[in-house]
Amino acid sequence: MEEILIIEDDELLNDGLCFHLQKNGYRPVAAYNASEAYALAADKNWSLFILDINLPDGNGINLAKKIKQKNNTPIIFLTARDLDEDIIQGFDAGADDYITKPFNIKILMQRIQAILRRCGNHNKEKTTLLSGNLEINFETMAVKKNNGLLALTPTEFKLLSIFCNNPGQILTRQVLLEKLWDIEGNFVDEHTLTINISRLRKKIEDGSGTYIKTVYGMGYQWMKKITQK
Repeated sequence: MEEILIIEDDELLNDGLCFHLQKNGYRPVAAYNASEAYALAADKNWSLFILDINLPDGNGINLAKKIKQKNNTPIIFLTARDLDEDIIQGFDAGADDYITKPFNIKILMQRIQAILRRCGNHNKEKTTLLSGNLEINFETMAVKKNNGLLALTPTEFKLLSIFCNNPGQILTRQVLLEKLWDIEGNFVDEHTLTINISRLRKKIEDGSGTYIKTVYGMGYQWMKKITQK
C-alpha cells in the first residue's frame, strides 16, 4: 500500500486529505510543520509527499529541496500561492505537480494516481511484513505464525493486508467494507465482515497480546508494530 506524507499545518484540511486518501486505498500520515515532516521523511521509504509552501516553521520550497537531496520521492505542492513565480520555484525545487487552493478533491486523487503510476510505486505492497509472531508475504499471499503456515481465506488475507498496511489507525466498519469492495469487486455485508474478523482473530492470535482491537462505537485497530523484512 502506498504511504503518503501530508505536510499541511491546517489541521482540518490535513484531516480531510487523510480521510480521502485512506478511502481511496492509500496510507496517509500527517505532519503539521517542516521539522516534523523532515524527520518523518527520513524515517522510511515514502510513495509521495503532499506539501504546502507556507509552513509555521519554514518554507515548503526549501523543505522540498532538502528532501530531494536525500531521495527521489515524488512531491505534489498543494498551496494557496498561485503566482507564476511561485509555481516556477516549486518545479525548480523538484515538484512533480503543483496544485493551487481551492482545489477539487477528485482531481487531486486522479493526479496522485497518475504520479504513482508513472513512478511505478503501485507494486510497492509486494513485500514481506513482520508483526508480532506473524510474517506476511504480499507477493505469495503466504502468512506464517511462529514459522508455521496459516490457512487463510482470500477475504481473511485481504482483511489482514488492510490492517497491516494501516497499523495504529482506527478503521471504521464502513472503511473496511469499502476497501474489501474495492479489492474484491463483490459485495461484503456487515455480518460477513464480523464473521471474517472473528475468524481472522482466532487464526492469528496467540499469547503475545492483542492484534486486532475493537474500538467500541468506532471500528477496529491493529495494535502490533509493523516492520519490513
